[in-house]
Amino acid sequence: MALSIALLTISDRRTRAEDSSGDALEQRLTAAGHQLSDRRICPDDRYQIRSELSQWIADPSVDVVITSGGTGLTGRDGTPEAIAPLLDKTIDGFGELFRVLSYESIGTSTLQSRCLAGVANGTIVFVLPGSLDAVQTAWDRLISSQLNANTRPCNLVQLLPRLREASWKAKVDPD
Repeated sequence: MALSIALLTISDRRTRAEDSSGDALEQRLTAAGHQLSDRRICPDDRYQIRSELSQWIADPSVDVVITSGGTGLTGRDGTPEAIAPLLDKTIDGFGELFRVLSYESIGTSTLQSRCLAGVANGTIVFVLPGSLDAVQTAWDRLISSQLNANTRPCNLVQLLPRLREASWKAKVDPD
């Protein structure tokens, strides 16, 4: 099943020509048979990040959003704080597993990685560090298999039709 995926690079310095992490993600998602629905670069400003992400999570044609950058500990790194309030549910195991895998290549420096994943309005959202190694690790070892309907025993693709179910609706409208 081909998914529609949007990419958002968070950076105050990178241009599209310098966005090797975004390039790697785009190449990988298209090689996996998915469609790039949009790709943008946004400054590390929590309100601009939320604005960009909100457009995509409100668009029913976008299945997945992947961000890269702004997950560190410096004063300008605010991607997790920008995105977390927009998530309806978090996928806690994603960040935990990413850090375990990342430990293999960068050791204890992985403690500084505040990546996360979740669901917002039925859209799957992955928040990745901006380094090329980080996006390659995340896509190659975690995301690609979860966006593949053939991954067993389960994958995120099989959940997509049900992600927009609202628990409040069942209470209000029992039909």
